[in-house]
Amino acid sequence: MSMKFFSRLSQNYIEILEDDEYYDITIEVGNDPNVKIFRAHMIILCYRSPFLRRTLTSNKKNNDNILTHIKFPNISPEIF
Repeated sequence: MSMKFFSRLSQNYIEILEDDEYYDITIEVGNDPNVKIFRAHMIILCYRSPFLRRTLTSNKKNNDNILTHIKFPNISPEIF
């Protein structure tokens, strides 16, 4: 594969991370007053992190299109 393809693929991943419309999961980290909510894409998290795959498997989105929301209060936003 050409370097141009991989360059474009990398750019697409950056665009996905910045996407405000098509995310399907929110991850809340930290405790008040230091809480941050991250928007993400479940499919990418499952393939990039075995821990998140296990966590998300037990919290799968229902068929009624309700957004999945998980909390990690013991992880600071800066670490996450």
